[in-house]
Amino acid sequence: MERFENPESSSAFESAETYLELSLDSAPGGDGVVVSDPIERHTFELSTPSVVEPTPADPSAFWFPADAAVRFRTDRLDLQNVVSVCVRDDDGQMLGQTEHFASETFPDGTYSLELFAPVKTYVRVDAPVSIASDATKTSISFGGETEVLVGARSHHKRPAATITTPDDPESMMRAVSLLGSALKTTSPERSYPTLRGHPPLVERGNEFRAPADLTPPETGVTLELPATHHHVYAAAPLSYYLGATVVPGETPRLRTDRGFTYDLDGPVGYERTVARVLKQTFFLDCLTRTEGYYQVDLHERRAVESELGLDFADLYDRSLAEQIEAYLAIPWETVSPHVPEWKLTTHVTPTAENVELLPFVANDLAIVRTPEANAGASSTTQAAAVDSFLRSSPSVTDGGFTRSAAQSASLPERSYVQPGDTESLEQAWLGQGTPIGASKASLQAYRNRLYRSPTEGDIAITVVCNDPRMADERDDVEAVYGSREELPFDVQVQYELTRAELRETLAAETDFFHYIGHIDTDGFQCVDGTLDASTLSDVGMDAFLLNACRSYEQGMSLIDAGAIAGIVTLDDVVNSSAVEVGSMLARLLNSGFPIRSALELVRDENVVGDNYIVLGDGGLAVAQSDGVFPNMCVVDAVDDRFEVEYNTYPGTHTGMGALVKPMLPGVEQHYLGSGAIDQFSLSSEELRDFLSLEEIPLLVDGRLHWSGSIDLDSL
Repeated sequence: MERFENPESSSAFESAETYLELSLDSAPGGDGVVVSDPIERHTFELSTPSVVEPTPADPSAFWFPADAAVRFRTDRLDLQNVVSVCVRDDDGQMLGQTEHFASETFPDGTYSLELFAPVKTYVRVDAPVSIASDATKTSISFGGETEVLVGARSHHKRPAATITTPDDPESMMRAVSLLGSALKTTSPERSYPTLRGHPPLVERGNEFRAPADLTPPETGVTLELPATHHHVYAAAPLSYYLGATVVPGETPRLRTDRGFTYDLDGPVGYERTVARVLKQTFFLDCLTRTEGYYQVDLHERRAVESELGLDFADLYDRSLAEQIEAYLAIPWETVSPHVPEWKLTTHVTPTAENVELLPFVANDLAIVRTPEANAGASSTTQAAAVDSFLRSSPSVTDGGFTRSAAQSASLPERSYVQPGDTESLEQAWLGQGTPIGASKASLQAYRNRLYRSPTEGDIAITVVCNDPRMADERDDVEAVYGSREELPFDVQVQYELTRAELRETLAAETDFFHYIGHIDTDGFQCVDGTLDASTLSDVGMDAFLLNACRSYEQGMSLIDAGAIAGIVTLDDVVNSSAVEVGSMLARLLNSGFPIRSALELVRDENVVGDNYIVLGDGGLAVAQSDGVFPNMCVVDAVDDRFEVEYNTYPGTHTGMGALVKPMLPGVEQHYLGSGAIDQFSLSSEELRDFLSLEEIPLLVDGRLHWSGSIDLDSL
């Protein structure tokens, strides 16, 4: 088994990731090291029984790419929570993987340990290894003091290069053909999110230009497509994932250098067929990869293997073209019940300017839909969409005053679109118009995320309350933010700011800005007038919640000025409902849920949430999750037991293909984490023990509760 090629030393993948900001420093007091990713705002601590003195080491000593490494001497590492540990020998062969309630011992030898932590972390030792974990922590012992090498890799990804393309579809095909150059491997392991690099950027220009060393991987796979923007855009994520070359053709089809062809314009239409091919090849890669570097017991493989007739051990060693041929010989109906819920569908209007969005769509491994270029809704559809979310807002008599500074004013002039239903967890709209039921993405937001600046110190939360009548929400969110003892937060609360003070606050660096107050067509209401965000050239927040009436336009101005993502409102919001929504969003974001997932949960629980919309890159998370994924459970009491549906929510880095193993009694298998992964029957005691491990949201009878405060006896 060969080591993965390190992107830092490979011309094909040169600078495909940024490794420079990640650091490994001594823990406070010196008893251990802290791995910090100041761009993604993730930290992970490895404690030691006594003070250690870490010194820099060579990061190329590990089996997988590492950004930085240190060495020190100790006899034990204590991890701050339960962390899955993959153990390999010096030849890279997997010897085992430990989870919660583990007790594993390996004799004297050379070992590489991979820790599935918020920051990808590796340990290398020449010593015996013992791993023990209970419900709350993991310890790794070495049988005595020995030299320990610790390395880590940032999840943050930056493109290797920029491609310039004219507006004609044939040139765009050449650009899309190069997206797969960012793959770290063409083996089935590319189905892991950490082994898919960020595709090169694409910009428009008068002639095609790309770096000479930027070439597509040699996979033997070609997509023949009609030369239209519609066909090219819908196929971009598939081309990226398969490392496929895209060329003009009369009818859409996939072909390989072995003579295999597959029609991409099937009975369900071109876009849905392309989506199915992406899902099917990705899913079967996840099953095949269990024969490779990570030989885990995968639930989905056990569930469907007998129906497939595939020899995964043999298939793993075959070429990508041969694997695709075997995968696509299986009827979609056989695999579709087992494919995990897809994270995201993006609706991309097939206009020339949207070609610059394709690398970001491909990076999300999104399913692409292409509405017509002039997809502004008809007046009838617009009226229906507006009426829908207006009806969802309770009347003023239901909750006192609204948060509008001018209640008699009409809505701002907007063109609405209402994307069709999809099978994905989330939807994004990339085009003109204000979407109903989907997030409003923008090229500027993706670029802001890509070049996010490293930030040292605690996670900064800024809360501004500009109306003393809204103190209920201020008090709630002030108590929520930073309530997790294991994460360093710095929460600043400000009251009744002037225009100058608010301008200064918006310019200051902060991870999340939570505004409570009034907004009207002129901007943020301050004690001495209004501040229009469109007058700001730069803002310091990464993300925001503008919990005020009609804050959509002000939120878009914050994105244009440098923010990455935010939540805003489309119409007036009643104060009592805004307090409820704001408090729920604060708890979800504080627990590590990505912004778009947090709002989707609030919408599911609270009809008023339909009046809120995500702007920008909704995959951004303000804080790291306690586990691999943020998770939520739907709980139903049935006789004397509880039926528990376990749901996970992928983010930017724990995306499609990541694994999860619920800490539930009797669960020995891993699952592909996305959406509802399985349902479990638990006794009251088993459920109580599970809920004590982590503070998570629970959906009970359509209402959102939290595990630390729910009374199971009352269900």
